[in-house]
Amino acid sequence: MKLNVPTMADCLAKGEIPEILFWVGCAGSFDDRAKKITKAVVKILNKCKVDFAVLGTEENCTGDPAKRAGNEFTFQMQAMMNIQVLDAYEVKNIVTACPHCFNTLKNEYSDLGGNYNVIHHSQLIQSLINDGKLQIEDKSIFKGKKITFHDPCYLGRANDVYDAPREMILKLDAELTEMKRCRSKGLCCGAGGAQMFKEAEPGNKEVNIERTEDALETKPDFIATGCPFCNTMMTDGIKNAEKEDTVKVLDVAELIANAADL
Repeated sequence: MKLNVPTMADCLAKGEIPEILFWVGCAGSFDDRAKKITKAVVKILNKCKVDFAVLGTEENCTGDPAKRAGNEFTFQMQAMMNIQVLDAYEVKNIVTACPHCFNTLKNEYSDLGGNYNVIHHSQLIQSLINDGKLQIEDKSIFKGKKITFHDPCYLGRANDVYDAPREMILKLDAELTEMKRCRSKGLCCGAGGAQMFKEAEPGNKEVNIERTEDALETKPDFIATGCPFCNTMMTDGIKNAEKEDTVKVLDVAELIANAADL
């Protein structure tokens, strides 16, 4: 399947304004594992003929890591650059596959004059399924499989998005098994607060190891996430537990793209 990914600049040249801007994010652009999630989202958008575009080389980091690390000045510089670009293209609706980008664009850009309707990719995909635009072609792939969902902090606790990813999993005829710490009681994967980019403070155990143990207690076939950072941390945890042959870590978009035969 050939991917069609127009840029906002291409659309402007044709005099078009896409309905949705797909904010790819740094992980989705540069991390090899996260690029697969980006492709899964684009396949779904293409399949459903969603009118979308990306910024391409005009997209800058949202500034989330800088802000979490305490560098407010860098955050505001990055944010203002992005707001100028977004407003120049008259962007109204944004979808992103990264909860960090989602939270920053949705809740923190408004303080600097950037007001947009921002949704997470799980919310968009769930609405496409509910509207009948996306069919789950092959439910046999995940039928009866145990899938546990890890709530990304900036999706769940920060923005109260708990149901959309779970409803997607249930559409696969899979068995959704919840960890003892889930939803509003969920545990961070260990990458939040810019911890992804530094060594952990001294302690008894790495956070991602603790969280992976929570997941493995449910005896899953798949660990589903909705965040590229969580995906990395849970994958590392699975490797540490030497379970990579039996337990796979996938983004919810990848689950749906596989089942929709894209």
